[in-house]
Amino acid sequence: MKAQLLPQLFLGAIALSALAACRGETSRETPIVPIRNMYKQPRYNMQGESAFFKDDGRTMRPQVDGTISRETETDPELAKGRLADNSGYVLTIPKAVVDEFGGMAQLLDRGEQRFGIYCAPCHDPSGGGQGIVVKHGMQVPPTFHQKRIREIPDGQLFATISNGISNMPAYGPQIRPSDRWAIVGHVRALQVSQASVAQKETP
Repeated sequence: MKAQLLPQLFLGAIALSALAACRGETSRETPIVPIRNMYKQPRYNMQGESAFFKDDGRTMRPQVDGTISRETETDPELAKGRLADNSGYVLTIPKAVVDEFGGMAQLLDRGEQRFGIYCAPCHDPSGGGQGIVVKHGMQVPPTFHQKRIREIPDGQLFATISNGISNMPAYGPQIRPSDRWAIVGHVRALQVSQASVAQKETP
């Protein structure tokens, strides 16, 4: 009799083991994670309390003395491409940016260089939207020579570079503000030099 119960007991033990490994929900993760504390680390929520700090128990700490902001530009026209009263976009590249480069020629030279690094892979060197990544299957970006982009304010073009749009990522974290303005200048130069192409584009 005991011998007949052994297979049933064995199957029962397997079933219990399987149930013990269940998470209660579907998951693609493996049931066993060797280093759980590295996989899911404890953290504090913003405005939460903490016993770690002895002063007032806040998890959000004041800035260390001497900390320098990563975004050094505070003027909204220079940093965001928007008017100081937030009523709209800056129409043209601010004079302060041109002066920073020492003139429009220097700004355009810098813009061409930065454009070649960050923009040409998708938009191609002429701004037509046929960059090398398009040949590898990426969605075709809009050409800079269409009527809509030719007519948007410089500040809006700057904001698009900064914040991204559609499939385009934000380049604000990678490119300093003055260089983003320089790219805007180069795009405008491309639009002038490719005016004959623009006439063939559908508005």
